[in-house]
Amino acid sequence: MTDLLRGKVALVTGGSQGLGLEIARRYVACGASVVLCAREPVMLAAAQAALAHQLQSRQPQGRQAQVGQRVEAVAADVSQPADVARVVALALERLGAIDVLVNNAGVYGPMGAIEDVDWQQWVQAIEVNLYGSVLMARAVLPSMKARARGKIIQLSGGGATNPLPGISAYAVSKAAIVRFAETLAQEVREFNIDVNAVAPGALNTRMLDDVLGAGPEKVGADFYQKTLKQKESGGAGLERGAALAVFLASDASNGISGKLISAIWDNWECWPQHKQELAEGDMYTLRRLAGRDRGASWGDK
Repeated sequence: MTDLLRGKVALVTGGSQGLGLEIARRYVACGASVVLCAREPVMLAAAQAALAHQLQSRQPQGRQAQVGQRVEAVAADVSQPADVARVVALALERLGAIDVLVNNAGVYGPMGAIEDVDWQQWVQAIEVNLYGSVLMARAVLPSMKARARGKIIQLSGGGATNPLPGISAYAVSKAAIVRFAETLAQEVREFNIDVNAVAPGALNTRMLDDVLGAGPEKVGADFYQKTLKQKESGGAGLERGAALAVFLASDASNGISGKLISAIWDNWECWPQHKQELAEGDMYTLRRLAGRDRGASWGDK
């Protein structure tokens, strides 16, 4: 896999830690240049330095850095249009193209009953998770369309497919960005741009600590206990989510678009052999379940 992304340029938001940083590491290892974007400058600089060291020391597996392979970093808030425009302009100026966009930046937002949480914090979570993803996609699309190729990878999560009482801003935003990814995939299909959403599994990141810090009275006893067990077990790990992000950035996934893919549960490695079936059906998408889908004959005409 060391040359799987040779010559590609990837922009990774929320890339200073957690899954975003792990995806960036994998991309560098596979030959890509990477532009990291995050809000916190000190952590961002540390992440950039770690990736630069990865290149200089010919890591991993003794590989040599590709000619011209670089790591850039820009401190920015993806919910701010001016910041987004600045990040994309810098990436295009310094690296000449953006082949892959990974929308990884995200927050849980306020936790508790909807009538009790701080409204401005609720709105801010929507701005980061949803508006930030849409703004980044809008900003990179002109250059991708001009080159008639590109990959947009949207990080999703359990909030997209399950209710999350007490964490409503997160759940609402994650469901919304999956439907945005499905819609955008159809809008840009003729330009050979693939858009997919990734559910990486239950990860032990700073967001898990946010849930534990909120306590069972805000997120519910069941979800709190589930999160506590996840913390103790180590969670799903970053590996599968990052591996799926590499696959979706590579040419092997060309034509696979408009899907919500579970890194843990879906057998996505074999999907290149089934591209026509995936393109023609609604598998791995958000859809309404009718009564007939569950064997109830009384609910549908």
